[in-house]
Amino acid sequence: MDWNSSLQGLAGGVLIGLSATWLMATLGRIAGISGIVGTLITARPKGDSVWRLTFVLGLISGPIVVMLLGGGLGNVAGDAVDVTGRVIGEPAGGVALMLLAGLLVGLGTGLGSGCTSGHGVCGLSRLSVRSMVATVTFLVAAIVTVFVVRHVIGGGA
Repeated sequence: MDWNSSLQGLAGGVLIGLSATWLMATLGRIAGISGIVGTLITARPKGDSVWRLTFVLGLISGPIVVMLLGGGLGNVAGDAVDVTGRVIGEPAGGVALMLLAGLLVGLGTGLGSGCTSGHGVCGLSRLSVRSMVATVTFLVAAIVTVFVVRHVIGGGA
C-alpha cells in the first residue's frame, strides 16, 4: 500500500467535502461540477459567473499547486513516465474513443440531471433519494462498462 497516495486521496476527499459544505453554507449552491460548468458556458443569471469561474479555476489549480510543491500526481499516474518523457501517454482506446466517452458522460449528466459530485457528494450527504438512485445508477453503469471492456471486448488490462 502506498501511504503517500492514500494520504493525498484522504486530504483531497476532505477538501472536496469542505468546499461543498462552504459553497452550500455561503451561497446556498450545490457543488455539482456539471451544473457549475454547464451554466458557466451557457446562459446564466447576471452576476452569477464569478463564483462559478472561481470554483472551476480552483479545481484546475489545486492539482497544479500540489505538483509544483513536489506532491507528484498521487495515485493518478504514479511514476508512469513513458519513453518520450510524458507523464501520461495517449489514451488507451485512442483519441476518438476518448471523445466519444466524454460526449456520453456529458449526455449522461444531462439525462441524470447532475453528476457524481452533485449527486454522489452533495446529494447523498443531504440524504436525497433521487441522488441515491442516481449514484447507484452511476456505479452500476461503471461496473458494467469495465466488465464489458475488460472481459467481453478484451480491451483492458
